[in-house]
Amino acid sequence: MKKVLVLDFGGQYNLLVARRVRECGVYCEIKSYRLSMEDIRAFAPDALILTGGPATVFEPNAPMVDKALFEMGIPVLGICYGQQLMMHLLGGQCRKAETREYGKIELTHIASPLFENVPETSVCWMSHGVEVERMAPGFRVIATTEGCGFAAVENAEKKLYGVQFHPEVLHTVYGTQVLENFLYRICGFSAEWTMASYLDEAVAECRRQIGSGRVLLALSGGVDSSVAAALLQRAVGDQLTCIFVDHGLLRKDEGDQVEQVMKHQFHVDVRRVNAGDRFLSKLAGVTEPEHKRKIIGEEFIRVFEEEAKKIGAVDFLAQGTIYPDVVESGLGGESVVIKSHHNVGGLPDCVDFKEIVEPLRRLFKDEVRKLGTELGLPDELVWRQPFPGPGLAIRVIGEVTEDKLAILRDADAIFREEMRLAGLDRSTSQFFAVLTDLRSVGVMGDERTYDYTLALRAVQSQDFMTATWSRLPYELLDKVSGRIVGEVKHINRICYDITSKPPATVEWE
Repeated sequence: MKKVLVLDFGGQYNLLVARRVRECGVYCEIKSYRLSMEDIRAFAPDALILTGGPATVFEPNAPMVDKALFEMGIPVLGICYGQQLMMHLLGGQCRKAETREYGKIELTHIASPLFENVPETSVCWMSHGVEVERMAPGFRVIATTEGCGFAAVENAEKKLYGVQFHPEVLHTVYGTQVLENFLYRICGFSAEWTMASYLDEAVAECRRQIGSGRVLLALSGGVDSSVAAALLQRAVGDQLTCIFVDHGLLRKDEGDQVEQVMKHQFHVDVRRVNAGDRFLSKLAGVTEPEHKRKIIGEEFIRVFEEEAKKIGAVDFLAQGTIYPDVVESGLGGESVVIKSHHNVGGLPDCVDFKEIVEPLRRLFKDEVRKLGTELGLPDELVWRQPFPGPGLAIRVIGEVTEDKLAILRDADAIFREEMRLAGLDRSTSQFFAVLTDLRSVGVMGDERTYDYTLALRAVQSQDFMTATWSRLPYELLDKVSGRIVGEVKHINRICYDITSKPPATVEWE
């Protein structure tokens, strides 16, 4: 199977590059530009993509690669900084741009394999303050914009291509076509990387790593851990044991659903621990969000540790780590460390296992869902909305009580049901309800009420680093509001959150 190596120079869109390549049915991995030539050759890529980045290529300490990279005899595509670096190393020259371009720009191209089936003039997305001033020998210009004379260049003989714009972002209207042209026409690849082929490979890999050993997995009820459990069950069967710590902070009926699917449909050995009272007692009187998170995280580890000791000796700890976790933790690429994951790059402090198993660590979230479907998991689990580890505790503003949780569960269930009936549950990146700590006056049945205000939140996002609020139909919001106020006691006011990220976060706490 052909594979692409994406070298990361720290740009904001770099994770998208890898996603787009995989969406074309070609396997790729993203690694730091600091990777040595020895390691690059060991990876044995069939093509290279050099990403964008914030640095200025001609300044001291700018990220560099070995010039031998371009002499490997494989196709190379440089994007933004990647194009500038290619020119800089191969005998061209770059400069501060006379006209900085940011946002949607009109691009005009001439005939080239890179622009096959792309209109002569189209919209692309630019984000640069540096540009190519002089091309390296052997290259020619294949695209320009009003402010950029070298918007795309090629050395067709050596299959070296550079673009100043970003084909990986959706704002570049024909960006996917450009990437497909590079992968299919220039590299000669085909769409051979499928979830069915990955499943076979992942099962075989798990069997090789685990052998006859026993595996323990912390099953949270979320998509990632559920897919990991189903995959490991297929690979090693009853060698797998799952501990499902139900902290009492899940959405309505979710704990029962996860147990039903995993135990009875997939025959996984699930040890469910109903620890809701224990968690609530620890959270009593706590209102500060970060304090809530720490309490829940620490208590989860304590419960998991206690249950693990009951099981006895286990050889492997399995986790549902996915590819963005790896990259954002600074282990996959060069981009800024965004998350400090306890489950990436080593074993948790509370356990003493021989080795860790992370069968999803090469997959993006959408790929995890596809794998879940391939494994036969039901849609209601595979397409479950993203859910924070602390659960509803951070969607109940202020102190968490069982009464508040019950109110929120019912309201959230109505919102999710109506989103599904409206056909928006899969096209909206994330949506949920938040029980605020605000109470206000209302009138219901000719009587004065003084009850809670509920907030609804829905966003669109590609990677959750940024997000825009979803423009849900007014008719849908009206129906949801009417149902919640009419069916859920102690809520008399509904608000819709129209703040994007940034300045807000997706979750309220």
